[in-house]
Amino acid sequence: MKQNIILTGFMGTGKTTVGKLLAETMKREFVDTDEMIVVQNGRSIQTIFRELGADAFRQMETAVALQLSQRENLIISTGGRLMLDLQNADALMENGIVFCLAATAETIYARVMADGEKRPLLNVPDPLARIQFLLDERAADYGRFPQINVNNKKPTTIAYEIEREIESVEIEK
Repeated sequence: MKQNIILTGFMGTGKTTVGKLLAETMKREFVDTDEMIVVQNGRSIQTIFRELGADAFRQMETAVALQLSQRENLIISTGGRLMLDLQNADALMENGIVFCLAATAETIYARVMADGEKRPLLNVPDPLARIQFLLDERAADYGRFPQINVNNKKPTTIAYEIEREIESVEIEK
């Protein structure tokens, strides 16, 4: 199977952590779209948002999605909104299987606050309420993809579940 495995979902659901585990066990290259954008532009995500704005960042996401759609045998961790853009999703799904890592607002809040990384979308007085609002707003878009519940699970368990799902997809073909 040379198709890419694409992980999507809200921030803090473990896309990068799980993606790296999958890459290791499946002997594939791991690519994080946010890291790709940082490397290609020589600026942090926060700096891109601050200096160039959200629209410029979304254009960078689309460029990265198109680049990655031309490659195969990757494990791709996407930024939280990248797959919500139909153009990006269509490009990556041409040669990939998508899994959406899903968690409750409380789980996401705890994880994001624990990692200490500044998230531009959560620079608000009530980050938990903002997370819930955004999850509700994106529910239908994330719901287009097979869901992997990550609440109260270790990353190794989540990676194992995804591997089993991939095997079942291969068997059905």
